[in-house]
Amino acid sequence: MTDKKGLRVIFVLGVFSLLSALAGSSTSLAIPKIALSLGVSSSGATWVLQIGLITTTIFLVAFGHFGDILSKNCIFLAGGLIFTVGSAITGIAPTLTVILIGRVIQSVGSAMIMANSMGIVSDYFADSKRAEALSYISMFISVGSISGPSIGGFIMSVASWRWIYLINVPLMLLIIVFGMKVLPVPKEKASQVLTAAKGVNWLGQSIFSVGVILFFLSGLIFQDHSQTVIAFLVLAVGAALILYSFVQDDRAKTPWIAPQILHNRRYMVSITALLLVMLVNSVSNVLLPFYLQSYSGLSPFNSGLIIMIQPIVMLIFSPISGYLADHFDRQLMTTFGLVILAFSQIGYIMYPGNLDFPRIILPIVLNGFGMAFFLSPNNALTMGLVPKDLSGIAGSLNSFARTIGTTVGVSFSATLLFFFLPGVTHITPQVGPAFMHAFAIVFFGAFVISIIAAIIVANRYISSLRAARKSAKESE
Repeated sequence: MTDKKGLRVIFVLGVFSLLSALAGSSTSLAIPKIALSLGVSSSGATWVLQIGLITTTIFLVAFGHFGDILSKNCIFLAGGLIFTVGSAITGIAPTLTVILIGRVIQSVGSAMIMANSMGIVSDYFADSKRAEALSYISMFISVGSISGPSIGGFIMSVASWRWIYLINVPLMLLIIVFGMKVLPVPKEKASQVLTAAKGVNWLGQSIFSVGVILFFLSGLIFQDHSQTVIAFLVLAVGAALILYSFVQDDRAKTPWIAPQILHNRRYMVSITALLLVMLVNSVSNVLLPFYLQSYSGLSPFNSGLIIMIQPIVMLIFSPISGYLADHFDRQLMTTFGLVILAFSQIGYIMYPGNLDFPRIILPIVLNGFGMAFFLSPNNALTMGLVPKDLSGIAGSLNSFARTIGTTVGVSFSATLLFFFLPGVTHITPQVGPAFMHAFAIVFFGAFVISIIAAIIVANRYISSLRAARKSAKESE
């Protein structure tokens, strides 16, 4: 593969990722506006974001499997078309129900894209260059995250929030046309597709889907303080079904996830850490718009400018992290990134009740720095632990961990915030110290989770050092 070809592949993957990130970050920022526009509660409007994340979570593993047995390029590009259709429906939707339908369709497309992007990288780049390639794609994601608050804030300042979705339509169509020239798509016969679809573990997929829906439905039930017992019961049943679906799949004749992946301890440590990190990171993505816009009274545009500091930091340091990950110990780098992430959560806990910008901005900077030094090394480490013929499902499982971590973070950070604000449906400056108290409690939970992730990764690093020393002594 020539360098020119590699750059084209990175560009296509990167722009797809950019537009997906743009939609996600814009949606997060637009939640307060959507709530006012449609006359729904702030907590109810968060389902515009949550339903997309839940849908993506349900389908990620399935589309990764189909990418391995059919064509990663085909599933990836088809996902772009479906994402475009969903964006158009969401943008013109007259009611919340239609918006949610559009977000489901859009998120099916996102699942197809995310499930196969890392597998495509593994197909085109050797392990020695993989971290750098992934870091460039992370740069595109950061640009999308940067553009989301800034472009979304600008759009909502001059026009309807609907245009944050409609803008995706022409842009995605252009990159799909270019992508079809860069990523060759084999012609699959309908009989091949049907045979592949019939042979997979649909029972396991159904159990998993029901479990995910119940798990996140519990977050909605928790908001009614009189239904706490029922909420815990629904949460427990959902979690049990999700765990059982993996056990059932491992025993199935044709599993979605190859057994050698689930039994790969170092790989599972990587994606577990990723899940926890994305959970922690999503807390600030959800709570900061409420703090800056609803509580502090900043405009969507100014709020977006502050929130975009994190992806700017990631944009600056991701390529540095990717280069270092190809030349130094990736496990040590991930541990370092997690320690910085934990410090950022302490900063959020100590947020001021008034607009003290240095105290507001510092944790956001640390958050972006920690994420940059964790993601690229961890992604490269993850994909280097599996054989190439399983790169699709391995990449989709990595994206699954990323998405379910984000989904849990979004769902339960909003749920916990309003749980500690009984009777409050809209965040306003009048909520006062009660909001700041609930805000700090949620971020304390994020701090604890980031410490757990750091301990898991540090333990793996220490174990690998011990193993290397033992091997060196035995060879002497």
